[in-house]
Amino acid sequence: MDFWRTKKLSEMTKAEWESLCDGCGRCCLHKLRDEDTDEVSFTNVACRLLDLKTSRCSDYANRRVKIPDCVQLTPKKLKTVDWLPPSCAYRRLEEGKDLPTWHPLITGRAESVVEAGAGVAGRALSERDAGPLEHHIVEWPGKLPRVRR
Repeated sequence: MDFWRTKKLSEMTKAEWESLCDGCGRCCLHKLRDEDTDEVSFTNVACRLLDLKTSRCSDYANRRVKIPDCVQLTPKKLKTVDWLPPSCAYRRLEEGKDLPTWHPLITGRAESVVEAGAGVAGRALSERDAGPLEHHIVEWPGKLPRVRR
């Protein structure tokens, strides 16, 4: 059953909520906010816990202990977060949209994220190697991936 089509985000079980994450890693990229305009810019610099080969958090269970400002999304918090990428299932469902066609809940395959070009693997670098974030501003995390054929 396509629970995401019949349930509100606030009605989902913890397992359903967690399964909405496609594992692209885009939300784990550092963002910069302009003090004057409040505009958010994405960088290609990943949190140090993000595995750059798999686009998955290397210590998801303990991430909030190791990275205190790591945001734990909840249905309530989702209403105030304005930096999720447009491909994010949480954002899409909150906006009344369906999951992207390449989402693992649609395809039944985790690899579909990579095949669609949605993941950060091969496109991001670790914060340990980056230097100033201002030198790493990119647009692709804030855009829908072009599905590869």
